[in-house]
Amino acid sequence: MDMRSLVGRNFSRLRRERGLTQEDVEARSGFSQQYLSDLERGKRNPTVITLYELAQAIGVSHVDLVRPDEEHDGLASL
Repeated sequence: MDMRSLVGRNFSRLRRERGLTQEDVEARSGFSQQYLSDLERGKRNPTVITLYELAQAIGVSHVDLVRPDEEHDGLASL
């Protein structure tokens, strides 16, 4: 499982579920829209602190960003 892709998918899904645009998250977090776009496409390798700050910006737990989804559940059996 590629963690960058997992985080990107989770972040994108959770952001959209909350009705937020990348620009909304940029204003809340200070991370650029380009960074957020790269993150959602699995092109960024965020630090733990970045995950925490982004999770706070969209109103979720940082754990939600790294939680395996059902489609790509490679870690659930560990």
